Amino acid sequence: MLSPDPQPAFVLIRPQMGENIGAAARAMWNFGLDRMRIVAPRDGWPNQKAVAMASGAGRLLDEAQLFDDTQGAIAECDYVYATTARPRGLTKPVLTPEAAMQDARARIVAGGKVAVMFGPERSGMENDDIARANAIISVPVNPDFPSLNLAQCTLLLGYEWRRETVPTDAVRTDAVGDWAAQIEIEKLSTHYEERLEAAGFFFPEAKAENMKVNLRNLWSRMPMTRTDVQMLHGVMRQMVRWKERGDD
Repeated sequence: MLSPDPQPAFVLIRPQMGENIGAAARAMWNFGLDRMRIVAPRDGWPNQKAVAMASGAGRLLDEAQLFDDTQGAIAECDYVYATTARPRGLTKPVLTPEAAMQDARARIVAGGKVAVMFGPERSGMENDDIARANAIISVPVNPDFPSLNLAQCTLLLGYEWRRETVPTDAVRTDAVGDWAAQIEIEKLSTHYEERLEAAGFFFPEAKAENMKVNLRNLWSRMPMTRTDVQMLHGVMRQMVRWKERGDD
């Protein structure tokens, strides 16, 4: 049974080894975290090697949610962090683990749904995954050896979450609002991408994919309410109507 305490979900993106999933579960449970989500594990699920490595934290694996893709795992969240050693050239807020968990706590206290994404062990997250996040968590490690394994990274974030002592009635003014969920941002992004595609915006073809990633990144780093999303849908619909009237 999941803990009744509000907390962030830890999302493991395409983890490669069952042992690492089990070690991550153990690290999470060390600090009272039990919202694990797993996206497309390489070796399938359930995984006996994960169970063996989790030791006393096997309950997290039993209750872990399995998803086919990143978007599905974060769909109902309204703020998402991506852990990565390199910002990858995407313009987003970059936070330390301490600052990120302070921010996450404030958002959760205000009623928000938050997720922290962790990438595959060997390569880390791809730009397409990171573009869906609202902020990046970067650990100030040795630049000559920046790689942290999955369990280390979850342990570090779990520790920072645990030591947060923000009172339950504390509310940050910039975290209050009827924030749009990730699924709403995804639909807005798709709407604009489809219309811009039809208008020939993504040109030349060789740059089209990168342009789409940059556009998706733009949406994700904008703190938008549901009203903002509805208004932007309306803007695009009206522009299309105006163009169609102009063609008559």
